[in-house]
Amino acid sequence: MNLQSFIKKAPKAELHSHIDGGLRVDTILEYAKKYKVELPTYNYSALEEILVNDDACVSLVDYFNAFNYTLSVLQTPDALEQSMFEFLEDAHKDHIKYMEARFSPALHLKRGLSLKQVMDAILKGKEQAERVHAIKSKVIVCGLRTFSEITNMELAQLAVDYKNKGVVAFDLAGEEFGHAAKDHQKAFQIAINNNLCRTVHAGEADGPHSIAQAIHYLGAQRIGHGTSLIQDKELMQYFVDRQIPLEVCLSSNTQTKSVNSFQEHPFRQYFDKKIPVTINTDSTLISGTSLSDEYMIAAKYFNFDRKEITSIMRNAFEHSFLPFDEKQDLLKEVDKEWNTFV
Repeated sequence: MNLQSFIKKAPKAELHSHIDGGLRVDTILEYAKKYKVELPTYNYSALEEILVNDDACVSLVDYFNAFNYTLSVLQTPDALEQSMFEFLEDAHKDHIKYMEARFSPALHLKRGLSLKQVMDAILKGKEQAERVHAIKSKVIVCGLRTFSEITNMELAQLAVDYKNKGVVAFDLAGEEFGHAAKDHQKAFQIAINNNLCRTVHAGEADGPHSIAQAIHYLGAQRIGHGTSLIQDKELMQYFVDRQIPLEVCLSSNTQTKSVNSFQEHPFRQYFDKKIPVTINTDSTLISGTSLSDEYMIAAKYFNFDRKEITSIMRNAFEHSFLPFDEKQDLLKEVDKEWNTFV
């Protein structure tokens, strides 16, 4: 079996994917028409062109613009439930066995829903997908750097309240430059006090000091992106010594200009240094990608062989926020599957 076929068919896990960045275009159109939501166009191809980022994207802030349209239709229980179901269904089609899906419930309140109603709708879609498809999933609740301290504390408490109902972690996302991670310590202390896992977007649109803040001020156990880590050798060694995982999103990193090209991405250097790297999509629709596509990019630009690709796939399962016993059971299952490929 060639590497491309192996990547497509092998069981995979994804740790960094935004629900609101992974909608189907026809679902956006369906709910826009149903709830009279204004879109720049109601033509499928034209809307897809607006939503999917290309070389014209100049920054992380620019990348976020497309989310205005996806979020505009994700304001009702039916849209949230269906979108979560389809998000996991699409992941299943790409042979993803385990998914940590993330979103910020506070972005879905424009039509009067409560945070609880938003969470319940997402979890309903999750449970439905797990009944129909052979996929296991958990939810990561995101605070945003541009939110007030109070709002992020509310979101952290919400994540804690749903800890045994499908939520595994709290995250900090959003505009990184000019919005320091340490300003949200109180929210993360709520997660820490309640033994809830933490991941933080950092080193995507700011320097390694932003990554250091995420680790030392917020108690992050994983880092989303981490492209600028390469600029600080001492901090990089800290990641090696403590085996802190990176959630790398190759296509997204080139689109947001976190790096200028795949060739300039430090991914291979992280791997060679023995930092536990994982490969992720960030946003399947907005980045115009799939998890298999991202693995193919890694194989092509960084010359990974099948053994190395399999070790990166294993990293995602090993560094998931699943409970230990569940993780071991899942690893036994996927190890068997990987070994059947010749």
